[in-house]
Amino acid sequence: MSTGGTWESGWGDGPSDGDLIAAVGDRSHDALGAIYQRHGAAVWSIATQVCPGTAQAEEVSAAVFTELWSQPERFDPARGGLRAWLVAQAHARAVALVRAEAAANATPPSAEVETATHAEALPKEARRALDKLPAVERDAILLTYVGGHTCGEAARLLGVPVATIKSSVRRGLTDLRGALDAEGVSR
Repeated sequence: MSTGGTWESGWGDGPSDGDLIAAVGDRSHDALGAIYQRHGAAVWSIATQVCPGTAQAEEVSAAVFTELWSQPERFDPARGGLRAWLVAQAHARAVALVRAEAAANATPPSAEVETATHAEALPKEARRALDKLPAVERDAILLTYVGGHTCGEAARLLGVPVATIKSSVRRGLTDLRGALDAEGVSR
């Protein structure tokens, strides 16, 4: 058997998938090529059915065969045929890719929606006290203290510099103490 050139005469017309996997384990490029010729269309078919575009389907198909090359031992013939395993790998990778792209493109809630949601979760006295603050102070406190965002995240959500968030939180907490005292809320 050859590890980089053409098939030697010992293979005949149709080596089994098991023989091809063993040859891939021995780093035979020809064996990987034969597996691709035999099963590539099935991998491509499932990738194009799941992925929204050709580029993603190509990425999935390439990843399946790259993984087969780097870890041929992952295929277990006792669990089923090579085609079924490759198609299952392609399906899993395609679904993961589509989900990852959907998550990356998901629009986070706007700062306005998030601050309103956080404010609604507070007791009415705290909401009244917060309403007395300037908007940037109120929103900075709601996003950082109630929403758990870092100052950098709050700055991105509000479209202001981080320094503005930090100073607004400091100033806002002082003003909030006064507003809570005016509301009769004890500390």
